[in-house]
Amino acid sequence: MPETSKIAIVTGAGSGIGRATSQALVDDGWTVALAGRRADALDETVSMCSAPDRVLAVPTDVSDPDQVAALFKKVTDTYGRLDLLFNNAGANAPGILLEDLSYEQWKTVVDVNLTGSFLCLQAAFRVMKNQDPQGGRIINNGSISGQVPRAKSLA
Repeated sequence: MPETSKIAIVTGAGSGIGRATSQALVDDGWTVALAGRRADALDETVSMCSAPDRVLAVPTDVSDPDQVAALFKKVTDTYGRLDLLFNNAGANAPGILLEDLSYEQWKTVVDVNLTGSFLCLQAAFRVMKNQDPQGGRIINNGSISGQVPRAKSLA
């Protein structure tokens, strides 16, 4: 790893915006740790990156505090610092009526979208506060649903 390489963690890196962001960061010279629940999807993202030697796939369920702690430990043990967290992992419930939305479906969305973002934010803040030099950037990506309600999409 070149000394000038910046280190990023991207959650939800197995598809969509997380995958595209990971690829763009690698193209720009970053070293990127990919986090997501599905190892096969993370491996596919690695294979799509222009410099797979600067990509580390770490299967992680961001709603699990122990897995989040393991992710950040793996990154700091491997690279010694963290310059960017792109908090992107997200879940959604199926488009169904409110009265048909189960507690489990609701809890999955809250656990990933809120608790997962919090756990990663907290872990990144701790790393960035204690590293030398201090600092870094944290980007919390959200859904348009936060601004524009959608029918049958309460969660």
